[in-house]
Amino acid sequence: MGPGRARALALAAVVAAAVLVGCGESRHANEQRPQVSTRVSVTINPHELIVQPPRVGVEAVPTQEIEQNQDHPAPPIKTKAPLDLTVVAANQTAKDTKLKITGTKSGESDTVYAHSPGTFGFNLPAGQYTITAVGMPEARPAHLTVGSYRASSQNAVLLP
Repeated sequence: MGPGRARALALAAVVAAAVLVGCGESRHANEQRPQVSTRVSVTINPHELIVQPPRVGVEAVPTQEIEQNQDHPAPPIKTKAPLDLTVVAANQTAKDTKLKITGTKSGESDTVYAHSPGTFGFNLPAGQYTITAVGMPEARPAHLTVGSYRASSQNAVLLP
């Protein structure tokens, strides 16, 4: 056997081994993809806080999900995971403040500067929450209800 033939045989063995390693049974659980973050808007006024929508995670919300198949709602996820919430705040006062969420779980945002917007993330389990502006006792608090419904983003388009 010549050196060229030996190289060809070795190359064929390497290619065959790579193919055998690449082929094989792979078991992956067919888990649902996590829900797309739910957005909630909070407007901070001198005399009150306004939250929209006041109830999230209660049912599928077509305006917050990008459906791939029309008339087919996103499948629910069977989980007790907290809701991934994105809070978009608009401070319409002349005072810097922070948003404080109290309820089943509590949290506080970074500073929302006067006459400025801010975006913050919270993971909230199902429950009733009160949102207040820190250092603004004259501003009436807002109330938020987080339900236990979680939708998979399995049918959503343009998501990683």
